[in-house]
Amino acid sequence: MTLLSELGAWAARLTPDAIPERVLRRAASQVLSQLGAVRAGAAHPLGRRLTAAFGPPLQSDPRQAASVLAALGSFLNLDDTAYAGHLSSSTVAVPLAYARARRLDGPALLTAVVAANECAARITAAATLGPLRGQTALHSHLAGAVAGRLHCEGAPPDRWTDALGLAYAQPPWPLMRAFLASDARLLHAFGPVRTGMDACDAAAAGLSGAPDLLEHPDGFLARFATVPLPEAVTAGLGTRWHTETFSYKLHPGGPGIDAAVDCALDLHHDLGAPDEEELAAVLDDVLVEASLYTVLAGQRARRYLDGPGRPLGALVLDIGHPVATALLTGRLTVADLEPPAADDPVRRGAAAKVRLRHDPALTRQLLASEAPFGEALRQAGPAGTAWLREFGGDDLVRLAGEPAPPAQDFTPAAKATGARVTVRLTDGRTAVRELLIPYGAAGPHTRTHHADLVRGKFRALGGPQHVADALPRLPKMGAAELRAWTEAALHPDPADDLEEQRP
Repeated sequence: MTLLSELGAWAARLTPDAIPERVLRRAASQVLSQLGAVRAGAAHPLGRRLTAAFGPPLQSDPRQAASVLAALGSFLNLDDTAYAGHLSSSTVAVPLAYARARRLDGPALLTAVVAANECAARITAAATLGPLRGQTALHSHLAGAVAGRLHCEGAPPDRWTDALGLAYAQPPWPLMRAFLASDARLLHAFGPVRTGMDACDAAAAGLSGAPDLLEHPDGFLARFATVPLPEAVTAGLGTRWHTETFSYKLHPGGPGIDAAVDCALDLHHDLGAPDEEELAAVLDDVLVEASLYTVLAGQRARRYLDGPGRPLGALVLDIGHPVATALLTGRLTVADLEPPAADDPVRRGAAAKVRLRHDPALTRQLLASEAPFGEALRQAGPAGTAWLREFGGDDLVRLAGEPAPPAQDFTPAAKATGARVTVRLTDGRTAVRELLIPYGAAGPHTRTHHADLVRGKFRALGGPQHVADALPRLPKMGAAELRAWTEAALHPDPADDLEEQRP
């Protein structure tokens, strides 16, 4: 069997009983977390422009609803990540749209989400040692969209092979200028999801895709991976659950800033929770030490923040403004990324005092964790050296050392994008906080508390309390309750009462 046919056949036959309960619970948290991201996106001025063009997130056409849900849930960097990829913008959005249209129940929704996660994460992992990572790996959403829809439709395995082959026939390659500095960022998940929808329709009508498109010498991995890992596509199907590697995004912001923001929030309280302008007046220096992953992302974003313009795409990737805001105010919200907060001279002055420095020990910890690419390096073995050198030079090769064996399963998976933040004040006081695994990121704390973490995120983004409280019921929800729950989650009025809608 080819990679696409083996993966598609496994996913097509996946049932709720075949998924461990702990994995279904992780997927349930993923759904609520992404509903919060969609809710925030829909309330944002850019989100309102998007829905003016393409309609609301819950509309009668599930194809269009899926694309709008994908777009709204991604552009504020509140979408969740896994090993490998930013998946939820397709792997949750598409099943939500089709579960609503086909009146599916909670178990069917979550099984479709897990199937989509596993397909998208595995194909993304196979190309992780390449030039595109994180949100720029838009090809993740091709698999997420196809798998999320076809599982909801109960499509046969051969249609999965054709639809995936058609979807990956023209995979997207984003341009960083547009991604970081224009409103095109709103369409970066919209486009691949729509391509996935077209591929499903074409396959249903009898068009066929190349079943060996991933591994063929003229295929996807040959173009999108510096070190292809075709074995990652099918390794441990049914035992290595990529859904267990999820990190839930609790703050708006790009890769690697979460631990620094968490530290800054704690430091705000350590310093006595002073008034914003009072603290800014005595702030002398803020040193953020982080892994090379965070440093390189910050360097790219900062190129777009030197002038008067503060493009959202760059602002969410830069460590200065988010850390300064969290330190001065004790919070970081979506509103803090928009004028007037983003242009506030007090915050811009504080952000200018934030320095970012590479900490080799934190880079070693990052490379030792599964996400975002440590597991790919373990699967690559010595061949991964070429990608490491391309990504970070000879120093990164030395820091990585000899790769460990690949993981047998992902139960203990972690994402160690750590940071240490040191604040010096003009009166001589110094305060330090360090965090190896951000709150919400894959690791021991998140494995135990993911439901509480995403409920807090959802509520902080304006989601109704009764929707958050219903999360434990999601794996058992009937079709009517699931539909009411989804609509209440995205309803602009938090006073809307789910209890009145439940049968």
